[in-house]
Amino acid sequence: MKRSRLRDGTPPGQRSTGPTRRDLLKGFAATGLAAYLAKSLPAHAQLSTPANPPVPNTSARTGIWRGVNLGSWLVLEKWMAPSVFRGYDASDEYTLSQALGSQARAHLQAHRESWITDEDFAWIAARGLNCVRLPVGYWVLESAPPYVPAPDTLDRAFRQAAAHGLSVLLDLHGAPGSQNGWDHSGRAGVVGWLSDPKYAAQTLDVIDGLAQHCKRYDNLIGVELLNEPRWDVPIETLKNYYQEGYERVRKHLPPTVAVVIHDAFRPLEWTSFMQEPGFVNVVLDTHRYQCYTKEDIDKDILEHISFTVEDLARELGAMREKELPTIVGEWSAALNPASLGDLKGFARTQASRAYSGAQIVAYETTAGWFYWSYKLEESSDWSFRDCVQRGLLPNSYRG
Repeated sequence: MKRSRLRDGTPPGQRSTGPTRRDLLKGFAATGLAAYLAKSLPAHAQLSTPANPPVPNTSARTGIWRGVNLGSWLVLEKWMAPSVFRGYDASDEYTLSQALGSQARAHLQAHRESWITDEDFAWIAARGLNCVRLPVGYWVLESAPPYVPAPDTLDRAFRQAAAHGLSVLLDLHGAPGSQNGWDHSGRAGVVGWLSDPKYAAQTLDVIDGLAQHCKRYDNLIGVELLNEPRWDVPIETLKNYYQEGYERVRKHLPPTVAVVIHDAFRPLEWTSFMQEPGFVNVVLDTHRYQCYTKEDIDKDILEHISFTVEDLARELGAMREKELPTIVGEWSAALNPASLGDLKGFARTQASRAYSGAQIVAYETTAGWFYWSYKLEESSDWSFRDCVQRGLLPNSYRG
């Protein structure tokens, strides 16, 4: 697949005895996906929405967060919006801004005004979703050449989301020096967070500025301190940053606004971290993709579904019960084509629909989920809107 992200690569422990492929097929045929999955989940992973969901009440929205990521809007990703890069030898927002030179502001502003509009927020709300995850770069409010700041677009996002009853999880997707060296941090290459502690200090200042700027918006439900820090960023470095980032957020925002931390691809290493009463309303984010590793590619569709409703659901339950309220901040219907084998037409559609449904059922046991991403330029299983229109995903998320 084109996406450069890596899914969480930490496998759960010993797989429990679960349904066979034949059992799965019988289950789908006899009871329908939702009812079958409800019976297939481990006993401790209940499917019903908890009476008191582990998501804090806010003035904007209560209950489970159900939403989409607004990717490639305020942090560009070439594979999602290739036309923005057309004619330029650039692979990320940094090198594109360099290549554009004096034309960068006008070029990027045209993209920002057209990629996500009021009509998009209306469409999202009409599906019954209640929030969006908004990835931003550290340059969104400040001058950081060659990047072009986008305070007006940031403010428009909050206003238009609010107009349609949508809350916003603000996600720092790109940090100074880069926290993962991938293009979706703004600049591919060296992971500055590994080599120089000044970048963590600068990132704290960015969080401070974002919290201060966005406190005016009642529909802000959370601030995510850092998206996908790479697995080799020392965990103690991250823990120190998260604790200090929490204090920066709380300087400006009340406990009703969540502070969200990413698991850094180490989902079960956060036990006893940032617990109450010392820390209030902290949420753990994990990202789940099943299409990159050899293990992923070797699984067929039924194995992916079985993995989702057994191993993945069990691990999410452990995170929720032993660590912090947990969200799945990124997931998609995308699989490596090898996992779908020779399936074509109707059969392929139903397989993709079943895999998506299995994920939704598993993620509904958490504090919330956000699909990656709302849209792409091309038809793709990574595009929520496209998947809804093709019938791979439900058209309504109410109830």
